[in-house]
Amino acid sequence: MSRPVKVRRICEEPKFRSFAPTGVEVVKTEVLTMDEYEVLRHVDYQKMTHEECALQMDISRTTVTEIYESARYKMADALINGKALCIDGGNFRVCDGGECKKDCTKDCTNN
Repeated sequence: MSRPVKVRRICEEPKFRSFAPTGVEVVKTEVLTMDEYEVLRHVDYQKMTHEECALQMDISRTTVTEIYESARYKMADALINGKALCIDGGNFRVCDGGECKKDCTKDCTNN
Protein backbone atom coordinates (compact mmCIF):
# COMPACT_ATOMS: atom_id res chain seq x y z
CA MET A 1 0.00 0.00 0.00
CA SER A 2 1.42 3.38 -0.98
CA ARG A 3 1.81 6.29 1.38
CA PRO A 4 -0.88 8.97 1.31
CA VAL A 5 0.04 12.16 -0.54
CA LYS A 6 1.13 14.87 1.88
CA VAL A 7 -0.69 18.19 1.55
CA ARG A 8 1.67 20.77 0.07
CA ARG A 9 1.85 24.26 1.60
CA ILE A 10 1.81 27.20 -0.79
CA CYS A 11 2.20 30.87 0.10
CA GLU A 12 -0.42 32.23 -2.24
CA GLU A 13 -2.45 31.28 -5.26
CA PRO A 14 -1.24 32.64 -8.61
CA LYS A 15 -2.54 35.99 -9.82
CA PHE A 16 -2.97 34.59 -13.33
CA ARG A 17 -4.40 31.12 -13.92
CA SER A 18 -4.01 30.63 -17.67
CA PHE A 19 -1.68 31.51 -20.51
CA ALA A 20 -2.14 30.85 -24.22
CA PRO A 21 -0.15 31.47 -27.37
CA THR A 22 -1.37 34.30 -29.57
CA GLY A 23 -2.07 34.03 -33.27
CA VAL A 24 -3.14 30.38 -33.19
CA GLU A 25 -6.29 28.60 -32.22
CA VAL A 26 -5.39 26.66 -29.10
CA VAL A 27 -6.58 23.09 -29.30
CA LYS A 28 -4.82 21.47 -26.34
CA THR A 29 -4.21 22.58 -22.78
CA GLU A 30 -1.49 21.59 -20.33
CA VAL A 31 -2.51 21.76 -16.64
CA LEU A 32 0.08 22.82 -14.09
CA THR A 33 -0.99 21.97 -10.53
CA MET A 34 -0.75 24.53 -7.75
CA ASP A 35 2.14 22.68 -6.12
CA GLU A 36 4.01 22.59 -9.45
CA TYR A 37 3.45 26.35 -9.79
CA GLU A 38 4.72 26.91 -6.25
CA VAL A 39 7.86 24.84 -6.80
CA LEU A 40 8.63 26.79 -9.98
CA ARG A 41 8.02 30.06 -8.14
CA HIS A 42 10.38 29.14 -5.32
CA VAL A 43 13.14 27.46 -7.34
CA ASP A 44 13.22 29.47 -10.58
CA TYR A 45 11.82 32.84 -9.52
CA GLN A 46 12.98 33.16 -5.90
CA LYS A 47 16.20 31.20 -6.52
CA MET A 48 15.66 28.81 -3.61
CA THR A 49 17.44 25.48 -3.46
CA HIS A 50 15.32 22.35 -3.59
CA GLU A 51 16.03 21.89 0.12
CA GLU A 52 14.82 25.41 0.98
CA CYS A 53 11.74 24.91 -1.18
CA ALA A 54 11.00 21.61 0.57
CA LEU A 55 11.22 23.28 3.96
CA GLN A 56 8.93 26.09 2.81
CA MET A 57 6.32 23.72 1.36
CA ASP A 58 6.55 21.17 4.19
CA ILE A 59 7.51 18.27 1.88
CA SER A 60 10.68 16.26 1.21
CA ARG A 61 13.49 17.44 -1.06
CA THR A 62 13.03 14.42 -3.32
CA THR A 63 9.34 15.31 -3.71
CA VAL A 64 10.33 18.86 -4.69
CA THR A 65 12.64 17.42 -7.36
CA GLU A 66 9.86 15.20 -8.75
CA ILE A 67 7.37 18.07 -8.80
CA TYR A 68 9.95 20.39 -10.39
CA GLU A 69 10.75 17.95 -13.20
CA SER A 70 7.06 17.44 -13.93
CA ALA A 71 6.37 21.19 -13.97
CA ARG A 72 9.34 21.97 -16.23
CA TYR A 73 8.24 19.28 -18.72
CA LYS A 74 4.68 20.64 -18.81
CA MET A 75 5.91 24.20 -19.39
CA ALA A 76 8.27 23.10 -22.15
CA ASP A 77 5.52 21.04 -23.81
CA ALA A 78 3.17 24.03 -23.76
CA LEU A 79 5.80 26.41 -25.20
CA ILE A 80 7.11 24.06 -27.87
CA ASN A 81 3.76 22.65 -29.00
CA GLY A 82 1.65 25.81 -28.74
CA LYS A 83 -0.59 24.59 -25.94
CA ALA A 84 -2.45 26.72 -23.44
CA LEU A 85 -1.12 26.48 -19.89
CA CYS A 86 -3.58 26.46 -16.99
CA ILE A 87 -2.76 26.44 -13.28
CA ASP A 88 -5.30 24.49 -11.30
CA GLY A 89 -5.74 21.63 -8.85
CA GLY A 90 -3.41 19.61 -6.70
CA ASN A 91 -3.31 18.63 -3.04
CA PHE A 92 -2.42 21.91 -1.32
CA ARG A 93 -3.29 24.40 1.37
CA VAL A 94 -2.52 28.12 1.47
CA CYS A 95 -0.31 29.13 4.41
CA ASP A 96 -1.73 31.47 7.01
CA GLY A 97 1.28 33.80 6.91
CA GLY A 98 2.84 32.75 10.22
CA GLU A 99 4.24 29.40 9.18
CA CYS A 100 6.65 30.46 6.44
CA LYS A 101 10.24 29.28 6.78
CA LYS A 102 11.76 31.80 4.38
CA ASP A 103 10.61 34.91 2.52
CA CYS A 104 7.28 34.52 0.83
CA THR A 105 4.70 36.98 -0.37
CA LYS A 106 2.94 37.28 2.97
CA ASP A 107 4.12 39.21 6.01
CA CYS A 108 5.70 36.17 7.62
CA THR A 109 8.22 35.86 10.38
CA ASN A 110 11.53 34.57 9.03
CA ASN A 111 12.59 31.57 11.12
